[in-house]
Amino acid sequence: SKTWSLTQREEHRLQVFENRVLRRIFGPRREDDGTWRKLHNDELKNLYSSPSIVRVIKSRMRWAGHVVSMDGTRGVHRVLVGKPEGKSPLGRPRRRWEDNVRRDLWDIEVEG
Repeated sequence: SKTWSLTQREEHRLQVFENRVLRRIFGPRREDDGTWRKLHNDELKNLYSSPSIVRVIKSRMRWAGHVVSMDGTRGVHRVLVGKPEGKSPLGRPRRRWEDNVRRDLWDIEVEG
């Protein structure tokens, strides 16, 4: 397939996860009467200026689908699906872009 799609359930689960992480980062808000309360979703969106996790994952998956469908002679396609030759460096392997895409797909329980 040229692109992969997220189901509404997966998008909702990702948004819930992102809001939970943001609530943990920003913490509760103190009201005028001295009580504490959790931040609402719209307050979290106003505090966090980066794009949502759903948008980032969708753009990665769209790009990966586009590259997979390319002709095998294209450089980007060879980099994504090719196997390197030669000796590998010592130490822990560096995380590749493809590893991030696979992890994103695994996190949302989609086979990739």
